[in-house]
Amino acid sequence: MALTVFVGEAQAQDRDPPYWATMRFNEVNMRVGPSQEYPIEWVYMREGLPVKVIRLREGWRLIQDHEGTQGWVASSQLSPSLGALIIGDTPVELRADASSTSAIRWRAEPGVVGDLMRCRDDFCEIDVDGRSGWVAKDRIWGAGEIEAAP
Repeated sequence: MALTVFVGEAQAQDRDPPYWATMRFNEVNMRVGPSQEYPIEWVYMREGLPVKVIRLREGWRLIQDHEGTQGWVASSQLSPSLGALIIGDTPVELRADASSTSAIRWRAEPGVVGDLMRCRDDFCEIDVDGRSGWVAKDRIWGAGEIEAAP
């Protein structure tokens, strides 16, 4: 059964870019080119961190992170699961429903990573270690339509 899950996830990584993905492991190397022969430019240390996949090449994915940094990651290091990264300079309120007037459940600091559950209107529901809430879509990286690079 594990093989079936892995094959399904591998096939999900073969879809047409651009698309959202997340880091599969706590340590993922980003390289300057699409092979292990290229030097490592950056090491991501956040499982579940959302990234934008913008190009495919023989088992490698050109990704872009929330800061605009681009580089190549082996497709096996990415998951098709959707994630969300809290962005901005101040803590954000996570609410009970998709409304700015809904009760505040908790607050999250910029840099918090969670699972993206669903989006409705201008809000998305995220789950961080079993705590869920709705956050304004403009305060997360990892949600929304992606336009193809020119």
